[in-house]
Amino acid sequence: MTTTAEKVSTTTWTLDPVHSSVEFSAKHMMISTVRGRMGAVNGEIIVDDQNPANSSIQLTVDIAGLTTSDEKRDGHLRSGDFFDAENHPEATFKSTRIEPLSENKFRVAGDLTIRGSTKSITLDVERDGEGVSPWGMVVAGFSSAITLNRKDFGLNWNVALEAGGVLVSENVKLEITIEAIKQVATADTAAA
Repeated sequence: MTTTAEKVSTTTWTLDPVHSSVEFSAKHMMISTVRGRMGAVNGEIIVDDQNPANSSIQLTVDIAGLTTSDEKRDGHLRSGDFFDAENHPEATFKSTRIEPLSENKFRVAGDLTIRGSTKSITLDVERDGEGVSPWGMVVAGFSSAITLNRKDFGLNWNVALEAGGVLVSENVKLEITIEAIKQVATADTAAA
């Protein structure tokens, strides 16, 4: 039996929480839109340089640090009526499949966990560009947007309006903007 060695090269990109964000918006009283921003976004992207479909993404989002620029509303969103941030201070996303659609577009399926509930979602992700920062680091930008039903994650609180409809829409739009810093590439040798 003969063995051959095959190099598997991966590149790790670490998220820059200062330049990454998850913003959300939802209808209020069926007539206006309230916008907010989650706390710090951390994580990493591991790219399989030979086979991008074998790459992976892992994100952690600070729920306890969310803000809508209104302290009372922020407190309510962090409470047990919504995110229950005391017991579930973070949301997580872990990719399960990455499908390259073109050089800069990807379909990323994965498990999103909010308030202890995990659901499979699919994101259309765009690679917005790559460059070298003034500090000599290679950085890349990624973006995506998705609309989720908050009730799928146990965020059920609402109030019926006298004229019909509800105080807070079930559908919430998430806009994700990521800036990631390239780390040193690694090469593993696997025997076949």
